[in-house]
Amino acid sequence: MGALVNLTFVVPPKVSGDRAPTLAAALRAQTEMTWGKAQTLCERGKVSVDGVVELDHAARVKPGATIAVDERRPAPKPETVPILFEDAHIVVIDKPAGISSVPFEKRDGDTAMDAIRDAWRVLGKRATEQPLFVVHRIDKDTSGVIAFAKTKDAEKGMQTLFRAHDVERTYLCVAHGTLDDRRIESRLVEDRGDGLRGSTRLPGKGKRAVTHAKRIEALPDTTFLEVKLETGKTHQIRIHLSELGHPLVGERVYVRDYSRKVGEPIPSPRLLLHAATLGFVHPVTGEHVRLESKLPVAFTKMLTMLRRRQPAPPKVHAPPEKKPKVEPVPKRASVATKPTDKKPSVKRRG
Repeated sequence: MGALVNLTFVVPPKVSGDRAPTLAAALRAQTEMTWGKAQTLCERGKVSVDGVVELDHAARVKPGATIAVDERRPAPKPETVPILFEDAHIVVIDKPAGISSVPFEKRDGDTAMDAIRDAWRVLGKRATEQPLFVVHRIDKDTSGVIAFAKTKDAEKGMQTLFRAHDVERTYLCVAHGTLDDRRIESRLVEDRGDGLRGSTRLPGKGKRAVTHAKRIEALPDTTFLEVKLETGKTHQIRIHLSELGHPLVGERVYVRDYSRKVGEPIPSPRLLLHAATLGFVHPVTGEHVRLESKLPVAFTKMLTMLRRRQPAPPKVHAPPEKKPKVEPVPKRASVATKPTDKKPSVKRRG
C-alpha cells in the first residue's frame, strides 16, 4: 500500500481561454495520481475545496481555490432527507430524485419511506416502530415534496383530500420547445396501444386527468414551466406535455414520438421535474399546511446551462432541385438520300 495522501495546494491560474479544471484533474496535475484514485478520494469525502468537503470529482475548481486532501479524515455522516413537516399524524419530506416513493416489492429498499426512517435514526427517534402509510406518490425521477401518514386516521383523511382534489400541488419543470399557458385535459389509460401509458379517445375508457401549465421563462429551445395538478394520475405531467410535442428535458420514457418527428432530445443527467409545493388542510388538527421545496442543485445547474444554450438553427427544408428546362430543337426539313458506297468522282481538266 502506498503512503496516505495528505497535502494542501492552491489551484494555479488558468491558461487564457481554457476552462477551469475539474477537481479530479487538479488533483492529478498536482500529484500525478490516477483518475480512479482522484475520484475515490472525492467520493469518500477526503477532499475539500476552500474548507468545504467536495464529493463531486467533476466539479469545476476556480483558480486560487485551496484544495486539501487528507485520507485520514473520517467519512462524512450519511446525508438524510430534509423533513419539512412532522407531527403525531403526518410527516412530509423533500425527496431527492432517484429514489422511489414506496417499495414495489417487499424487499425493495432505498425508498422515501426508508429515507424517513434513516432520518429518524440520526435524530435518535425510534425508526422501526412507527408505521408509515402512503397517501400519494411522486415519480422516482422526480424530486420534491411528498407526504406520508403516521396514523390510520391521518391516512384516511389525506387520501380523502387527494381524491377530492383539495390539495395544492405545484411542480416546476422544463419542457422542450416553446410552450404558452394552457389547460390540458384527457383521459389516461395504462396502455395507449404501444405499451406506454397515454391518452385515449375511446368513450368510457381511461381516467380524467387535468393539468394547468404556466410559462415562467422562455429559454433557447425550451420552456421553464409552473404546472398545477387538478388531478393526480401516474406520470400525468410527463404524458400530457409529451403528447403536446413538448416532452420534459431528461425524459426517457415518453420521448419516442419526439425523437422520431423532431430529433434527439436535449441530454440531461436528471428529469427536470420538481414537486415544489404541497398545501392542504390537516385532516386531524384542521391546521392549514403549505410546504415548499427549493430546486435541487442538479436542477438549477441544468437550468443555467439551458439559459446559456445556443438555440438550434431552424430547419430549412430546401425545395426540390429543379432540372434545367431544355427547349426542344426544331426539326429541319431534310431531303432523303440513299447511302452509297461509291466514291465521289473527280473531273480532271485538260
